[in-house]
Amino acid sequence: MAPLVLPHVRVGEGPHRVIAVHGWFADRGAYAGVLDALDRTAFSYVFPDLRGYGELRDTAGEFTTSEAAADLLALADSLGWERFSLVGHSMGGKVIQRVLTVAPERVRRMVGIAPVPAGALQFNEETRDLFAHADERPDNRRAIIDITTGNRLPAAWLDGMVRESARCSAPKAFRAWFGSWADEDFHDQVEGAELPVRVVVGAHDPELNAEAMRATWLAWYPRAELVELPCAGHYPADETPLELVRAMEDFLRADE
Repeated sequence: MAPLVLPHVRVGEGPHRVIAVHGWFADRGAYAGVLDALDRTAFSYVFPDLRGYGELRDTAGEFTTSEAAADLLALADSLGWERFSLVGHSMGGKVIQRVLTVAPERVRRMVGIAPVPAGALQFNEETRDLFAHADERPDNRRAIIDITTGNRLPAAWLDGMVRESARCSAPKAFRAWFGSWADEDFHDQVEGAELPVRVVVGAHDPELNAEAMRATWLAWYPRAELVELPCAGHYPADETPLELVRAMEDFLRADE
């Protein structure tokens, strides 16, 4: 399927250009909690919706990281952005690595927020069933969000996250995206990439945590570094937005 120009919101007019990609449970609104704290003088941020989400909820697609990478590059072309940094949360962390495999010369820096690695994830049967049927079972979505934030956040917040994820994503796309971000393995295509990388994780995330990052991202990217946020789980943009902005922007501006 041909690339399309993803609908997006732009924040800031700074010289350092950044594309921030959302995860599995949200559209571009995943970053709403950090928008007011962003440095709009140093950075130009663009927050797009991926196919199957937000304004593209009913748009056809393959719903794969490869397709999303092509769409993101088409977006960058439409903006006139030859080089840019990439930010990706969870599933979006895998998507931005696909962009790196296609156009490494265009990626300046990369920030993964509780990011899925470029390798395939290993699930036991019970966990795979939980994820695989989350498109049709709201209770599965709630359980996943609760588990990945350490079973410690308010019930009202969990319920709101479930409602928002159902509102902003198409079930067919949601189901297909799981197969892409969970099972694809292209780590051999990124291993050894020399660009600066920062991985930001929450201490209360039981799976995509510091240990998992050391075994994957930090092992594959020679210039990768790790930041752990002590009061966050899998959703730092909601749980600790100011700490997340600091972790992102301190790293992104380091070469200026």
